[in-house]
Amino acid sequence: MRIRAIILILFLAATNAYSQQLPVYSQYLYNKFLLNPSVAGSDGYTSFALTAREQWVGYKGAPRTVSFSWQTRMLKRSYILRQTSVKRQVFRPKSDGKVGLGGYIFSDNNGLINRTGFQFSYAYHTWLKEETQLSFGLSVNGYHYKIDEEQVDFEDPADPLLNSSLRRGLFVPDATFGVYLLNANYSFGFSADQLFQASGKIGGSQAYQNFSLKRQYYLFGSYDISHGPYNIIQPSFLLTSSEQWTPMADIGVTYIFHDDFWAGLAYRTSKAIIATVGVKYQNIYLGYAFDFTMQEIQRVTYGTHEINFALKFGDNKRKYRWLDRY
Repeated sequence: MRIRAIILILFLAATNAYSQQLPVYSQYLYNKFLLNPSVAGSDGYTSFALTAREQWVGYKGAPRTVSFSWQTRMLKRSYILRQTSVKRQVFRPKSDGKVGLGGYIFSDNNGLINRTGFQFSYAYHTWLKEETQLSFGLSVNGYHYKIDEEQVDFEDPADPLLNSSLRRGLFVPDATFGVYLLNANYSFGFSADQLFQASGKIGGSQAYQNFSLKRQYYLFGSYDISHGPYNIIQPSFLLTSSEQWTPMADIGVTYIFHDDFWAGLAYRTSKAIIATVGVKYQNIYLGYAFDFTMQEIQRVTYGTHEINFALKFGDNKRKYRWLDRY
């Protein structure tokens, strides 16, 4: 019964407490697609990104997340000749350049619970004004939950809970919706994750319990303040919450030099200070974040570390419409 109680407590912590239900990212500004499917293809690039996060290094069973994402946009690359009348012929694009596609796979370990999954996203981009883009996105997701049996010795192998679907592996389908507003000077996004609020039956047929995933909401934004042609100060925020109203916010500011170097500092309301730094070389982007928590657990850890590595392909002139993307 002791092992059974431990597993129940850890699973409840993983599915009902916001901070552990879904991965937390400190470099969300550099891969917003992980939080919002409508970001897919919004910048006109074809991007590949790898994000690895090790939380509370030195503390056994602490969250560990690795994700690999891809996104692109169906641009106006070629034209076909169409005859609209006997005397008139016009060239029209095969694609109107408004569709974005993307996806990612991930592995998230949290205590005794391992969660792996995938997401495939479709985004539609349109223009409100000359330089303001509005995007809508929808994704289908799949999660696979499983107990990490290497971290525990089962005292009673016949326990109904330990022989449940959680021990064999539990697959949960889900979906995410997002909206994204992008301009040369600012960006704002809102998304709702785990829309289905799927539930799983944990335990035997005589004594199972239902555990449901709560919807998660993300709201982020940033604004660029230019100081000369190469220097940008970018204040930003990220607000996250579940339907249980457990809000958490990141409020920070980043200095960007010529789009080739950036450094930032942020405060997370869960009592953490976040420092970020990154560089760009040609089409290669490398970022690093260090989280220093001001909670008691910091005494037994070496902080939280996160690395983001990305490749972006596509001419800079196609990046935004105001830079003659099409």
